Amino acid sequence: MFKNVIAKSKSAAVAVLVGLGAVMTPAANAASTAPDLSSLTSAVDFSTTITALLAISGLLAGVYIAIKGAKTVLRMIKGG
Repeated sequence: MFKNVIAKSKSAAVAVLVGLGAVMTPAANAASTAPDLSSLTSAVDFSTTITALLAISGLLAGVYIAIKGAKTVLRMIKGG
């Protein structure tokens, strides 16, 4: 009796695995092709944002250079 239950459960497991394989194969093929988003990405223009970020970075670099220069001058005055 116990062997009969094991045999039935094995055949049921094989049926489930075959069914999953049949279901998953088309999904795997669909996932291998990437979606085409070129129409969305070509419509976006980041030139003004890049210009603003570069301007802010330049201003911050100028501030840091001025601070470093002031510290250097103060060190020279102190003699240390």
